[in-house]
Amino acid sequence: MGLNIQEIRNDFPILAEKVYGKPLVYFDNAATTQKPLSVIEAEADVYRRINSNIHRSVHHLGNLCTEAFEEVRKKVAGFINAGSNEEIIFTKGTTESINLLATSLGEHLFSEGDEVILTEMEHHSNIVPWQLLQKRKGIHIKVVPVTDDGELDMDAFGKLFSGKTKIVSVTHISNVMGTINPVGKMIEKAHAFDVPVIIDGAQAIHHLPVDVQKLDCDFYVFSAHKMYGPTGVGILYGKREWLEKMEPYQGGGEMIDKVSFSGTTFNELPYKFEAGTPNFAGVIALGAALEYLESKNLNDIWDYEHDLFEYGMKKMKAVPGIRLIGQASDHTSVISFLLGKAHPFDVGTLLDKLGFALRTGHHCAQPLMDRFGIPGTVRASFAFYNTRDEIDRLVGALNRVGTMLE
Repeated sequence: MGLNIQEIRNDFPILAEKVYGKPLVYFDNAATTQKPLSVIEAEADVYRRINSNIHRSVHHLGNLCTEAFEEVRKKVAGFINAGSNEEIIFTKGTTESINLLATSLGEHLFSEGDEVILTEMEHHSNIVPWQLLQKRKGIHIKVVPVTDDGELDMDAFGKLFSGKTKIVSVTHISNVMGTINPVGKMIEKAHAFDVPVIIDGAQAIHHLPVDVQKLDCDFYVFSAHKMYGPTGVGILYGKREWLEKMEPYQGGGEMIDKVSFSGTTFNELPYKFEAGTPNFAGVIALGAALEYLESKNLNDIWDYEHDLFEYGMKKMKAVPGIRLIGQASDHTSVISFLLGKAHPFDVGTLLDKLGFALRTGHHCAQPLMDRFGIPGTVRASFAFYNTRDEIDRLVGALNRVGTMLE
């Protein structure tokens, strides 16, 4: 069927904005995606029509809001093919989801000297929580190295396991290089050692089909704002067997069964991990984002984005002085680069004046920057509302900026 890109672009009001008098070209989708009007209206509509705290009300508005909130849990479960709705936990984002796991699993699984396996390309949100656990419990962090092409050294990965290994936590797609990691093989290897696996899907959930049962991952985490939904909403999928073993991450309302000063018992799944009033308006708006994506045919979206990425790689390789960071055999959606001897910040600043929104810096992946011996990169990241024409304009701008910074 294919996608009508102009029709899609019309659904995203911000794409009609101008920057310094020039049409906005938004290539910062790895940081956050823009929101279609249906998502914006869905969140506003909650406050207009059904705003009420959920789960504990007997009145009409409370019931309506609760039903809408729980309907999204079902939609998320279906979107990633979870085994049950109760395996879907709502959080504030990918970062909180990983912190929840590092805390709850950390207390349950780890003793002094135990090990977690990460990779050299992880986002800080999948490094720092484990370092905090390291301080609390004296665990060890092992790291899978990255090759010059930006791929994981899978031979090294296999050699990191020991009788002390308790968890593997790995990104599905690198937020810096767009490398698609062989997470299926990694899960299979880890399970051979009876080690559970956490997949950080923040950069994958809107670019690839995700089937958590087919992957057989133990946990999969992602954020709504990376997939055209609102900020402040995240998802933690976990196999029921693990979630039932874990202690709550936070205490408060909703996550309890009975409270007394002599002791407290906890609520059933998924509520024991959802303390306090959630961002119910944002969750309901996430439901609108899922409906929007599915209305456009997910396979068509993924095919279009990959074609756009391949076109971008081909065009940008021809820019004089460009150095592409990470050229894995399997990657998509993200192109990180340096331009001549210019600092990434200088390149990004000049591109901004020309109407381009790109990310500059270390992208919360400083260990990866250290691996390549660079201070940071300029990152162009694509979504299905971007076009070849925008890439052509970026290439022209890079040629101009390169001449200015010689």
